[in-house]
Amino acid sequence: MRLAERVAHMTGEGSDGWEIYYRARDLAAGGVTVVNLTIGEHDIRTDPRILAAMAESARAGNTGYTVGAGKPELRRAIAERVSARTGVPTGPENVIVTPGGQAALFAAHMVTLDPGDTGLYCDPYYATYPGTIRATGARDVAVPTRPENGFQPEARAIAARAKGARSLLINTPNNPTGAVYTRPTLEAVAEVVRDHDLWLISDEVYDTQLWSGDHQSPRALPGMAERTLVVGSLSKSHAMTGSRIGWLIAPEPVVAAVTALATNTTYGLPGYIMDAGLAALSLGPDFEAEVSGPFRRRRDLALARLGQANLLRLVPSGGAMYVMVDVRATGLSGEAFALRLLEHERIAVMPGESFGQAASGHIRIALTVADDLLDDALGRLLAFAESLATSD
Repeated sequence: MRLAERVAHMTGEGSDGWEIYYRARDLAAGGVTVVNLTIGEHDIRTDPRILAAMAESARAGNTGYTVGAGKPELRRAIAERVSARTGVPTGPENVIVTPGGQAALFAAHMVTLDPGDTGLYCDPYYATYPGTIRATGARDVAVPTRPENGFQPEARAIAARAKGARSLLINTPNNPTGAVYTRPTLEAVAEVVRDHDLWLISDEVYDTQLWSGDHQSPRALPGMAERTLVVGSLSKSHAMTGSRIGWLIAPEPVVAAVTALATNTTYGLPGYIMDAGLAALSLGPDFEAEVSGPFRRRRDLALARLGQANLLRLVPSGGAMYVMVDVRATGLSGEAFALRLLEHERIAVMPGESFGQAASGHIRIALTVADDLLDDALGRLLAFAESLATSD
């Protein structure tokens, strides 16, 4: 008996780059105090009002099957939110509710890529991007971005890899870099997408975490609504990571295809989860700003702490709950720096190499602990970097 090759192909060969996270978790389980700045998990829990709506819905009997694209009232609320935030007319027919943003990302590629096609994505990238593309049987091809250009994607780099491609995946605000793509960047990307007849898959799950500039959805650009699929989620905007509620915004034929896929995979979301999502959206933009506020404050704290460092260079961060730091002047790779930092200071950060080759020699710091704890950890991180210089 043998297993299908599908999952082995999806996961690829070699390390998944998450050894630091696993090591930090094991140390903590053994009673060692570790400041964990690895993953993008809020340090608050889901708001009690949302949980109350979830419990009330479940007790009312909304625990049965919910086949289809999602509750009409939730799809309508998501469409209204998207219309208000992006200026693009969006109706419930353009929305399918999914079990989190990852399921939306997976579905978007499943309905746009065939085996043997090429799916493009920008490097650095969120860890699941290559595997999600490979799961379709397509070939994943990374488009490198450059730290000296603020990790903004460049049209010529995309065009150079676009022959034979069917899709391009972008992410703004970006995980792991914190880069927010500018309008000129997105216009240039859109031109390449139109010229090469690509689907554009836009991961916008951090759209409420903007520290500078404005969030620009490429779906709002001329000629892009009919070829853009937008991934959204309540995980980051409403601190609902464990509730697994997201969505895909797309043209109606795409929504119909994803609905058919969902019927044969997830079979819909629990009704009480969707009712919790509806309650979350009803709290409005002020609540979303309340959830994102601590990360803006901590980003500013990181700028103040790391902005004038001698050996470390802070990559400008315009959004998301992370900052990237260039550690190459220490003489170490991002992976080696992160490992030694964990060993000597019990501070866990993600090596840039976990997110692709373009972030080699960097580390990603998640701004996901209380301000005083973060400030202390950053001070210790700076002192550690300086000690590397004096020990040579």
